[in-house]
Amino acid sequence: MKLSFVSLLLVAWTVPAWAQHWVATWAAAPQQPVVIGPPPPGSNSQGPVFQELKSFHDQTVRMVVRLSLGGRRIRVRLSNAHGRGPLTVGAAHVALHSKGSAIVAGSDHVLLFNGKGTVTIPAGAQMISDAVDLEVRALGDLTVSIFVPGDSGPPTLHAVALQTTYISAPGRDLTGQASMEGATTAEYWCWLAGVDVLAPTDAAVVVAFGDSITDGATSTVNTNRSWPSILAQRLQANRATKDVAVVNTAISGNRLLHDFIGTSALARFERDVLSEPGVKWVTLLEGINDIGFSNLPNATPGEAVTAEDVIGGLRQIVELAHVHGIKVLGGTLTPYAGAAYYDEKGEASREAVNQWIRTSGAFDAVVDFDAVVRDPKNPKQIRADFNTNDHLHPNDAGYKAMADAIDLAIFTAHR
Repeated sequence: MKLSFVSLLLVAWTVPAWAQHWVATWAAAPQQPVVIGPPPPGSNSQGPVFQELKSFHDQTVRMVVRLSLGGRRIRVRLSNAHGRGPLTVGAAHVALHSKGSAIVAGSDHVLLFNGKGTVTIPAGAQMISDAVDLEVRALGDLTVSIFVPGDSGPPTLHAVALQTTYISAPGRDLTGQASMEGATTAEYWCWLAGVDVLAPTDAAVVVAFGDSITDGATSTVNTNRSWPSILAQRLQANRATKDVAVVNTAISGNRLLHDFIGTSALARFERDVLSEPGVKWVTLLEGINDIGFSNLPNATPGEAVTAEDVIGGLRQIVELAHVHGIKVLGGTLTPYAGAAYYDEKGEASREAVNQWIRTSGAFDAVVDFDAVVRDPKNPKQIRADFNTNDHLHPNDAGYKAMADAIDLAIFTAHR
């Protein structure tokens, strides 16, 4: 039997089930229910203020996420990793994002969990939704709306979303509403750990793992200008890497060896990297907070670190990744002279760690972020045109320079 030209095209476009697998197209690292804000007016505090987010009560939370890969079928992962008790989700919906709190007409879909519209997630656990047939595009925005009946308790969250989240007043379920007029806004995600897409078997994932510089802190909200976001854009624009996703599981304030804001990198590596569907690479940029915080005058003696300690922690992560067949792209630590926790002892440690990253051969590839953003006239500090006021975090231009420094050919070897 001869097939028509149209039939041949349909066969070519249809990917059989055996040639597909789930890959993460977006993710965020679950954190304790602590949000970070600036000091209140008139305060003598010189640093950010940490405040526990108490709970939600009969409220709908609508969150916007930027997907990396596109596809026709998705699923959503919800986390109660830091919950103090079971979390009941009364309803959850996904939809394509329009603008503000609005969704694209006709794109709303109910999320089911084991065939049911409600789910109770035990403390410390994660739940994966049933698959949803919804066509999403690469670098497109998705909304996830969650209604919690009763009192949620302090929520598992990701504190630096860099996207506007919409929160209803207490009352009825608004998850299926076209928009959430009158909602209050925030810049964190609650309970949302990941979105996966069903993709061809050659699709793969890069997990960006680190602290605030990878999280994108200080980049412009609602513009996707963190360096992992820009890396995702570059991969999509390059024909050879269009099947490679980037998901960001960094945590602002994170440390490699000790808990601070979020669980330490060593302790959370399995949950936030190894468990991501389709992961083939991890980018590793961690250690500056270990160095900086341990050199503060009021630092706890047991938390002091040397360059050798940081190197040892990085080496452990590389070994863990390699055990699971994951390649590691190591990033050198960026300059921080002028930052609140800078001192010369810490600078010596940073330089020693960077020398090891560049020359040890421990990594599958290295990107010299330090060389990209440092001031040629004073290598201990960030270039003025890449600097924010804190002398630690790059601005939008600095993040773009970091993303542009990564050789995309690194990510074609999975074929």
